[in-house]
Amino acid sequence: MEVRTWLELDRAAIANNYQLLKDRLRSDCLVMGVVKSNAYGHGLVDFSQQLAQLGVNWLGVDSITEGLALRRAGINQPILILGYTLPNLLAQARQSNCSVTISSWDNLRAWAALPVDQRPAVHLKLDTGMTRQGFVEQDWSKVLAFWQQQAGHNSLEGIYTHLAAAKNPSFPQFTQQQLSAFNRAIQLAKQFQQTPLSHAAATAGAIVFPEAQLDMVRYGIGLYGLWPALAVREFLVEQLPLRPVLSWRSLIAEIKIVSAGASIGYDGAEKMWRDGRLAIVPVGYWQGFDRGLSSIGHVLVHGHRARVVGRVSMDMITIDITDIPEAQVGQMVTLLGRDGQQEITADEIALLIDTSCYEVVTRLNPLMKKVLN
Repeated sequence: MEVRTWLELDRAAIANNYQLLKDRLRSDCLVMGVVKSNAYGHGLVDFSQQLAQLGVNWLGVDSITEGLALRRAGINQPILILGYTLPNLLAQARQSNCSVTISSWDNLRAWAALPVDQRPAVHLKLDTGMTRQGFVEQDWSKVLAFWQQQAGHNSLEGIYTHLAAAKNPSFPQFTQQQLSAFNRAIQLAKQFQQTPLSHAAATAGAIVFPEAQLDMVRYGIGLYGLWPALAVREFLVEQLPLRPVLSWRSLIAEIKIVSAGASIGYDGAEKMWRDGRLAIVPVGYWQGFDRGLSSIGHVLVHGHRARVVGRVSMDMITIDITDIPEAQVGQMVTLLGRDGQQEITADEIALLIDTSCYEVVTRLNPLMKKVLN
């Protein structure tokens, strides 16, 4: 290996997760693979190419930048830009055959101001309770009337919403209220002679609330073999054996023999309580190994857990290998993933630093080499 740290993507795990999730849908329900934000840290182009080969119907990205990257890579699936598109880039979205999300009056008017042949296809985002992107319900009729007046020959390609609390199957009421509101929007669109693609559910919504599947689902976190929340995992893990796609590896760069009482790292934040051996691993918070893992995180060496000691540095961590006599310079270190019978999961890391598995993987540095296995 020519690099000090790298990410491994498991093709078989991608195929497994895609098929398991697809099999939960009606045969006529489309699948959007959500690959925004560098495919949740898994590599935008590499992961999207795998989904394209599996036959995914749509791809969802955050920005025109990501959409253009997929087009340059030769990916031809329909692409929806889920995030905000600057008004001066709307015409570029049309040129690259990317559909855009319109979720505010400002952007809707900017779209309508373009010549008809420069307008990209549109999915209107409706706010049914997330209170984030989207037109509020009292404006839906006005928005559809404006569309009818301004659109010319442009038909409305899609309408969608986002479910705020579908991750908790024990408390379905709020999600059911959102779905009821969105069904009102679907009926309203029909009154304006519009039959757009309707979609509301991401991974949790699609698997916990089958009635939310509609015309299309937006599968994101589940495709990567991760769970939207531990409550969803406990609810469905036996029926849905998802497999994590990503492993993160590095290597031992240096080994030090140290005596009890030695200070370790910045500020001497930790001291050795016994004589032992420490190893230096060339990754740190620049690569995405969170500083919050200082003194509490673990990595795997030769199938054994080794604790992070002292502060996580920008490009280095120190680990205690006193109880792993097999450890030697050049040996592989697993920061995320499995080694033998041991595994470090994104959920484990998330619990330690009080965040979600989404953030753990999405913050992995996109410059790290990716290897498809």
